[in-house]
Amino acid sequence: MVKVTYHVVAHDEGYAYRLGNVYSEPYPTHDEALAAARHAAGAQQLADGDAEISWQNDEGEWIHEHADGADRPMTDVVDDIEDDR
Repeated sequence: MVKVTYHVVAHDEGYAYRLGNVYSEPYPTHDEALAAARHAAGAQQLADGDAEISWQNDEGEWIHEHADGADRPMTDVVDDIEDDR
């Protein structure tokens, strides 16, 4: 099973959560960013209906695949700045 980890970080003169190299919108407080990351992690685990999806890989090729709506990743939230508080 795939594991997805959201990281809470300082970002854009506030705080955000990050997944890979993608940041959420900035939040004015650490607590708001942490709550938003936990919400996003929880939403990732909700089952949905099956779907046919298309996405473009790094080489510019389009990939088409069937997504099983019940195949959800495990999620985690890591507070990367909790030691700085």
